[in-house]
Amino acid sequence: MTLLPTIKQLLAMEPIGQEVTIRGWVRTKRETKQSTFIEVNDGSCLSNIQCVVESALLENEALKSMLARIATGASVEIAGKLVPSPAKGQKAEVSVIRVKLIGEAPADRYPLQKKAHSLEFLRELAHLRVRTNTFGAVARVRNRMAFAIHQFFQEHGFYYVHTPIITASDAEGAGAMFQVTTLDLDALAKSGGPVDYDKDFFGKRAYLTVSGQLNVETYCQALSRVYTFGPTFRAENSNTTRHLAEFWMIEPEMAFAELSDNIALATEFIQYLVAVALKDCAEDIAFFDERIQPGLRESLEKVAQMPFAHMTYTDAIRELESANTQFEFKPYWGCDLQSEHEKYLTEKVVGGPVVVTDYPKEIKAFYMKQNEDGKTVAAMDVLVPRFGEIIGGSEREWRLDVLEKRIEKLGLSKEVYNWYLDLRRFGSTPHSGFGLGFERLLLYVTGMTNIRDVIPFPRAPRQAEF
Repeated sequence: MTLLPTIKQLLAMEPIGQEVTIRGWVRTKRETKQSTFIEVNDGSCLSNIQCVVESALLENEALKSMLARIATGASVEIAGKLVPSPAKGQKAEVSVIRVKLIGEAPADRYPLQKKAHSLEFLRELAHLRVRTNTFGAVARVRNRMAFAIHQFFQEHGFYYVHTPIITASDAEGAGAMFQVTTLDLDALAKSGGPVDYDKDFFGKRAYLTVSGQLNVETYCQALSRVYTFGPTFRAENSNTTRHLAEFWMIEPEMAFAELSDNIALATEFIQYLVAVALKDCAEDIAFFDERIQPGLRESLEKVAQMPFAHMTYTDAIRELESANTQFEFKPYWGCDLQSEHEKYLTEKVVGGPVVVTDYPKEIKAFYMKQNEDGKTVAAMDVLVPRFGEIIGGSEREWRLDVLEKRIEKLGLSKEVYNWYLDLRRFGSTPHSGFGLGFERLLLYVTGMTNIRDVIPFPRAPRQAEF
């Protein structure tokens, strides 16, 4: 089958009566005495293209019979002439010469008819929901953002590293991990005996990774600037609108880089991605602005253009404690900032994006560099208005003795992390990095409110369909 111009490409052409062929899915069909109007979409853009079957063609009985079988959801191939459209809001339409029905979608069975469907209903149709305006727009933005991530890092001299999905270590120290095993669990349950991991595939406990960071640090200490972008997994029994069991993470790492370098990279990265979304996904962003999150475009434009403020965690807590606001979670030094706190800081205190640094070491991961005060670490969170934290990162602890003491204090296994400690034994360097949850970026850019709506097939507690 020859690759034809997409509907997006056709709508960008000057309509001068040239013959074109389109293939796509019917969004609507409308009939009058004189003509039949078929709106077709192929997913290349939000807009449909209108195909007009004039009365002369309708005298053909075979065609009339075929048109009767064409309904919303059917796939078609339509040939005709691209001509100026007299209808308001559309530049061109197709004056139909031939119609071919490729795949029927009977109206009595096809679940996506021409009416509004709730997002909850569409989550039950993950295999079909991308045919709707909302999820088609999400898919296009997701595609462009993924490509933009690679563009940004490649243009900045970073190397893309594929880190393992199966791991024997817990990068976060949280313990909420999915275990990987080839052992017969039913047989083990019946035996009642202890698990012998020597008989397992890897000869030890193994898990799905929660982060590629520790592995990508190894390449950072040889290639200087690296990043990983891949799937990660958390076995937290959380049913919130901002958590998934399977999601994608972007994690860059830079050698010879301190916290200030990390902040500069993270802010430039966010502004780059937002600017690309505004420019290259303008039609879809306009749709989200109108239908999903009013004011979305304006808020994105501000983040893309304005400088990011900076405050320490201690200053942030001081602002929150003195706020004339009743928070659901009372702020205090040592607490983990909640979304309500982050939104207050960005929207009320700063009036824009802000980077918060130097968090208490007790609420941050073991690998973050300890500050001289002995209480805080060189960590950073990038907060944006309307959303809160979008990036989290730190300068890494590159001093062997300090990292060893930290691992011992937390009760972690030095044996498991021996290879990680080797990076501090041989040619260690100051280095920094951060993590950006891809789906959280998409929530922010699209204005969607549930993270399960920005990934094609969401995985969450008791949800592994499709």
